[in-house]
Amino acid sequence: MTGSNDFLKYVPIFSELNDATIEQISKIGIRKTFKKDSVVLFEHETGSALFVIEEGKVKISRVSDDGREVILTILNDSDFFGEMAILDGLSRSANVTAMEDSELYIIQRNDFVALLQTHPEISIALLKELTKRMRSADLKIKSLSLKDAEGKVATVILQLADDIGKIKNGTVEIEKLPLQHDFANMAGTSRETISRTLHSLVKKGLIDLKGSKLRIINYEKFKELFT
Repeated sequence: MTGSNDFLKYVPIFSELNDATIEQISKIGIRKTFKKDSVVLFEHETGSALFVIEEGKVKISRVSDDGREVILTILNDSDFFGEMAILDGLSRSANVTAMEDSELYIIQRNDFVALLQTHPEISIALLKELTKRMRSADLKIKSLSLKDAEGKVATVILQLADDIGKIKNGTVEIEKLPLQHDFANMAGTSRETISRTLHSLVKKGLIDLKGSKLRIINYEKFKELFT
């Protein structure tokens, strides 16, 4: 892991800022390393900082009434989290756990609020990102409540495509799928169902699957079928 501040340029809420402002932001935060499987934040903790993933991967999850983990989303390099508790002053709404060794850049609440006041373009970018996340959450709720197993799995595939997929000539490649246990927790179903449904989608010619790499053969058609 490096000490370069270039990663800040790729964070959605900072991407439109000039180099001088990026340099300013690089001086107000601290870096902290979290080992794989360590908890970054617990649900109901008081929110006092914004977290940016410089390198690594984390999962945002909650525990259902029956004790089952439900993964809301998986975040990767240049993603951020913790903004809701900063804005409304309430406690954290979910658990955050490192899925691999991760280095996070942490900006304290007072410093981040000051940035929003002096750089309104950050506020606009934050609103756009929050809207995107709300749309994704709406799709997830619809999937979990209304769709069958295939629809639930397809919704997670579309979520991963949006988050980490690479589009080329109408196809989307997801380089590394989550482990089946985590995939199942994202889809609200079992590992056996995940395995069976993925192979069914392969047989239907909708996806290719090689190891942990998944390719959506016709992305627009796939979206049309499952949204």
